[in-house]
Amino acid sequence: MKPEKQIPITDHRSPITRANSSDEFAPGASEWPAGLSRREFLRLSGATLALAGLGACTKQPLEKIVPYVEQPEVVIPGKPLRFATATQFNGFGQGLLVTGYEGRPTKIEGNPTHPASLGATSVWAQADILDLYDPDRAQTVTTGGGIKTLDDFWNALNLALESVKSAAGATLRILTEAISSPTLLAQLADVMQKFPAARWCIWDPLNRDNLNANEGLCDFSKAKVVVALDSDFLYTHPYALRYARDFSNARRTIDAGGARMNRFYAAEPTPTITGSNADHRVAVSAQDILSLTQIIASNLGIGTRPTGEVDNKDWVEAVVRDLNANRGAGVIIAGETQPPEVHALVSQINMKLGNNGVTISPVPPLALPANRIGFRKLVDEMRGGTVELLIVLGGNPRYDAPADFDFAAASEKVKLRVHHSVYFNETSRHSHWHIPALHFLESWSDTRAFDGSVSIVQPLIEPMYAGTSAHEILEALTGQSPRTSYEIVHTRWQTENPVPDFEAKWRRALSDGIVRELAAPSFPNHGESPALAASVSPPAEVQRTEVRRSRLELLFRPDVSVRDGRYANNGWLQELPRQFSKLVWDNAALISPQLAKREELENGAIVDLTFRDRTIQAPVWIQPGQAENSVTMPLGYGREVAGRVGRNVGFNAYALRTADAFWSGDGLTIRKNGARHSFVSTQQHHDVHGPRGILHDGTFEEFVSNPHFAQEKENHPSIGETLYNPKEYPYKGYKWGMVVDLNVCIGCHACTIACQAENNIPVVGKQQVAVHREMHWIRVDTYYSGAADDPEFTHQPVPNRCVGTRYCSNNCPYKVRRFNFLEYNNGLSPTEKLVKNPDVTVRSRGVMEKCTYCIQRINAARINAELEKRTIGDGDIVPACAQVCPVEAIVFGNMNDTRSRVAQLKRSPLNYWMLGELNTRPRTSYFAKLRNRNAALVRSD
Repeated sequence: MKPEKQIPITDHRSPITRANSSDEFAPGASEWPAGLSRREFLRLSGATLALAGLGACTKQPLEKIVPYVEQPEVVIPGKPLRFATATQFNGFGQGLLVTGYEGRPTKIEGNPTHPASLGATSVWAQADILDLYDPDRAQTVTTGGGIKTLDDFWNALNLALESVKSAAGATLRILTEAISSPTLLAQLADVMQKFPAARWCIWDPLNRDNLNANEGLCDFSKAKVVVALDSDFLYTHPYALRYARDFSNARRTIDAGGARMNRFYAAEPTPTITGSNADHRVAVSAQDILSLTQIIASNLGIGTRPTGEVDNKDWVEAVVRDLNANRGAGVIIAGETQPPEVHALVSQINMKLGNNGVTISPVPPLALPANRIGFRKLVDEMRGGTVELLIVLGGNPRYDAPADFDFAAASEKVKLRVHHSVYFNETSRHSHWHIPALHFLESWSDTRAFDGSVSIVQPLIEPMYAGTSAHEILEALTGQSPRTSYEIVHTRWQTENPVPDFEAKWRRALSDGIVRELAAPSFPNHGESPALAASVSPPAEVQRTEVRRSRLELLFRPDVSVRDGRYANNGWLQELPRQFSKLVWDNAALISPQLAKREELENGAIVDLTFRDRTIQAPVWIQPGQAENSVTMPLGYGREVAGRVGRNVGFNAYALRTADAFWSGDGLTIRKNGARHSFVSTQQHHDVHGPRGILHDGTFEEFVSNPHFAQEKENHPSIGETLYNPKEYPYKGYKWGMVVDLNVCIGCHACTIACQAENNIPVVGKQQVAVHREMHWIRVDTYYSGAADDPEFTHQPVPNRCVGTRYCSNNCPYKVRRFNFLEYNNGLSPTEKLVKNPDVTVRSRGVMEKCTYCIQRINAARINAELEKRTIGDGDIVPACAQVCPVEAIVFGNMNDTRSRVAQLKRSPLNYWMLGELNTRPRTSYFAKLRNRNAALVRSD
């Protein structure tokens, strides 16, 4: 990685700032000139006002507007419509509700009736709406650098198929991403039936292949003890939204009477959302997780011999005691980054403890078509000249395939390469044909959730560009007459369900967002189904190299925002602070404080990383809680062929990733080269110095013995000790307030993205964030406590809600005001403007912004209540941050309604005000953070 050229952070030459700010003035003109006096400013202002008065007399040109000739029956101008649909995450479906205005989707929410989402969404589902309107999406069919039509492609594909028919498709290969669409899988089966010698392959750089048949469906709501072994099940798991809800419900505490809370242990090499919420977390290298699991299994009476020694014996003993004491009420879960032997052993532990059938159940099998081959075999066949026609549906294998596979060289041996994707990327550039894929909000399909439930994917908008769906491409391979994706999906379901009332059941499935009365499309002669049952055979003996203190371990992990790189061009996610480093617009090699001290490294130091005879340069970031000899490389950056937002940002960690070290490997060497990189982190932004009442936390045992401990941490002034008259405005009507439960908040940052999507908050760019000019209306602060090598983490969402202190931005004690220093919306493309919420103003430069509790939603509820001649009911108003939250940590309502949920929560002894000493009595309050400690592991101060 080349050192970043040092440019002053207020300079407007930054490509990121220039691309996003749309500054209407010449470079530097938007900053206050040093030589401009106050007298000169007033003189120029007076002249400007005079000219403005003259201009106001100018007659504007006559413009005509055209009304609806025939207004659609369901469309009411200005009134939103909501439709149920679904998206895919990690290959599995998540139910959504999408809000649209006159056929223009503007906001994505979770579907409350869908078991995989329960009304919540992830940060990526929220950001999908921005991808829909991204002007950098592929817009035309291209071949050889020239623009063609879809008809040209169909003709070329038909000619290519003629040459493969003679050999029953022996030279045809189809490469897909991880898919669970019943219709798409059935179409693949049809293709394999027509071309028996053809083969298809799944490639996912974040695959879950290590789990084999050892994955179960966990019920965290029933678990009293949870043990996570390098598993981020609360954030990156395909069922993460449901897992987070169930897990949080087992920790939700309001009153001390009858209170219960599960106990959570985590062992991981690098901090994750899941691990940061543990009651007892230990930093363990990834390759030591196997030895740790073996020791736990051995102590539980499972005949296994540990292959290595690990520290943290006290932690292991506490885990074993708690698991034994709660047989049938525990969950042990390992992450997809761990090898198959760990998963097999975890499965045996759950079976031994009686968890199977209680807290763990089998995952419904997903049938796959026959003729599937592995990715390595596909690349070997390409290299050997066997493949003449390669069709790649989605993904970007030329960018993210293992470095030792040399996919680029192998693909050059293929006679005809076709790539179908939403964006023109690295694989597209080196394909003979690139076909724009439709966004999931533009096309019909179906998808299957992790628990087996199926949803119909229905579009919210007509295709914006000349693209097609994967369904239509597979339809063309079977030689059937051209049909739309709707006709394909609808016909498949109707054929599978030949019942008289099919249409009524179909419409109910579309309305509900989940199929309950129809059978999903199926196919005969399917391949081996990955049935997820517990393994009873002992894990295979393998040789593993213990990570000693003199050797370094390299970890590959998806970036917490851009994932495997598919969201690299999404400005919302690029500017979203990473959960622990708070970095924006960058990735970094994460190292431990101990390693940094040993190698004399500081944040931003660029090092040479050598692994498996390959070397790249990357800047380092010191991450508390990182395992001492583990170096984490976030994937998804260093994109060479991406849009204007994601191109040439960060370094490409895939360049070091090999098949034998897919998630981790030892033998890494680091060499400091003296260069530096300029990072931007928001960790110290809006800092409130001093021992003040920001975060209140304690233990579950302390709460039970002294329920009011959270409110005793500081002395509140009396209500009369204030500059304002407390009775100035009595608030006899509605008095809106909010409670944020830190005890269940996991720190996922979904609230930040949801607020940005709902309230038209602009992206400002790396250089503007560097000078504290980020515009987010809600931030999620992360606090560290304890030693740097073994800290505890606490996440605290802080809505930028003004409490009326009259201080404004500079003196605000809560640091919640945001000022528009530049004009960020003037240069938006026509498609980018479509993402804006029409119920919220698009602010210009010079405007002070703050959280409004989503005033547009409050007004909509007030209007509906007035029309229905009733009061606003509890739950009628749900702000964007509360609606998106997977754990329901944010509750909003009328504080004057004593029966409302928010009023009940504010009466809890856990409720406290941030900076209560100031006597501002803000409407937003917090529940103190509780940890359910194991007394045997409590460290003495």
